[in-house]
Amino acid sequence: MMGAVWSLLGILSGAFIAIQAPINSQLARGLGLPVAAAAFSFLSGAVVLGIIAIAVVKLQGLSLDWKAPAPWLFVMLGGFYVTLSTILTPRIGAAALMAFLVAGQLIAGMLVDRAGFLGVAVREVSLGRVAGAVLLLVGALLIRLY
Repeated sequence: MMGAVWSLLGILSGAFIAIQAPINSQLARGLGLPVAAAAFSFLSGAVVLGIIAIAVVKLQGLSLDWKAPAPWLFVMLGGFYVTLSTILTPRIGAAALMAFLVAGQLIAGMLVDRAGFLGVAVREVSLGRVAGAVLLLVGALLIRLY
């Protein structure tokens, strides 16, 4: 039962990403600069999440002990994602962007698994995984081109 709930929440999260991209693009048109729109989106999300995290930490009586590697990496990756999504959405459309995002996530995920990056369980790159990635990439190209 909970597996289905988690899967549905994952789908909902993906839907939010698809909706956020056109919102950020509209903000970019209004501000006249995609990077400014991305910065506003990224900063506002960070502020809201920061407030929620502090509230949860206080409510649960936890202590904040930063042990994650390279905090600058989180900002850099998130900033690139939001900026590129803001720039690409009006140019290739939300559906094509989502297709390429998923394809990129899968390819990067396979490399992370293969290398065991940041303690992720090592999983070999099998023929089935490569075939799945190729099919996903072909699907993204079909969405974009047709």
